[in-house]
Amino acid sequence: MAFIPPPPEAGPVVSAALTDTSVKVNSSFRGARIVLYGAIYDPRARPSDVVVIVRGPEQPLRIARKTKAAGVVWVNSRPVVFQGAPGFFMTASSRPLDQIAGFGALRRLGAGIDHLAINAPEEQQEETRYGIRDMVVSRLGTDYLDWRRGVVRLKQNAGLYAADPQGVKFVDQGLFRAEIDLPSGAPTGAYTAEIVLFQDGQPVSRRMRGLTVEKVGLERELYLLAHRRPWLYGLASVMIALAAGWAASAVFRRN
Repeated sequence: MAFIPPPPEAGPVVSAALTDTSVKVNSSFRGARIVLYGAIYDPRARPSDVVVIVRGPEQPLRIARKTKAAGVVWVNSRPVVFQGAPGFFMTASSRPLDQIAGFGALRRLGAGIDHLAINAPEEQQEETRYGIRDMVVSRLGTDYLDWRRGVVRLKQNAGLYAADPQGVKFVDQGLFRAEIDLPSGAPTGAYTAEIVLFQDGQPVSRRMRGLTVEKVGLERELYLLAHRRPWLYGLASVMIALAAGWAASAVFRRN
């Protein structure tokens, strides 16, 4: 990583680089760890904190709540669709976020799971391609917070949302490192790593770095086939299922 310090009159600057900018996903993928290295240049050598925010591609998320029907049977409620939720979200910081900056600064940056923007569009009935009507909400009052907590809980349980208050380590004066752990279920697509330098509770310098997670090999070919020619993918799946069923029945008849 090459870092050219700015002229002495310049303000504090943060610079960073990723050890890998592309992650290949195949059938043996069990997750990946990417290291971010960075440096701080500040002519005045003031106390500084660093926050790293990693976001994956946005994905609509459909969730349902268990409710009792007729007071006896538990059934799923009508699904609620949330838009704008990143498929992966992680923050790493040199200290706990609430010790680095105030609520307003963290909210503006979307730093931390509590400040993550998860959009709920205007209330409407949306017809899906499967003919199922989903409830899209915007004004659920206090229920919105319950639904949002459900979204976050599902992502955290899958290892897709995380926060590490000591995830940024200063290895020398002005030099730091952080680790980004991608689980095996990390979605494919373009990721961004935002590195923010804080001083006196305010962001004073920011850098963006890109990361790509993509399928390779047979998994990529099947993925492309399913999205570009879904009718052919569906037909092939049906034929394979029929062939497997016929083979299984032939074995059982022979026995």
